[in-house]
Amino acid sequence: MKKIVLAAAAATVLGVGAFTIPVAAQAQGVSVHIGSPPPPPRVEHVPPPRHGYVWAPGHWEARHGRYAWVQGNWKRERPGYAWRAPSWEERDGHYVYRSGQWDRDHDGVPDRYDHKPDNPNRS
Repeated sequence: MKKIVLAAAAATVLGVGAFTIPVAAQAQGVSVHIGSPPPPPRVEHVPPPRHGYVWAPGHWEARHGRYAWVQGNWKRERPGYAWRAPSWEERDGHYVYRSGQWDRDHDGVPDRYDHKPDNPNRS
């Protein structure tokens, strides 16, 4: 009887694990769409340079269907990379949020989508 209960418990755990892994992977591709454009950026006081850090300017994010301001902050520098600030792009009458990210070759294409990062012949 104990073997049957343990087998059922193991099957349940494995079944839940198999179910949650794909869901978590799908959640990474979620994008936010809003029908109205974001407000203009707020004027921020940019602090003086800080050794080993780069300034990430403030930006608008979508929260509960509305825009919310996120203040600028310091990000630990990654040698060889450039910080690309978050942005909003208009697509078919909707505004889509593109999160901030590090870019290795300074071409504006996120490294995970860049088929030839560090290409010296790229214009």
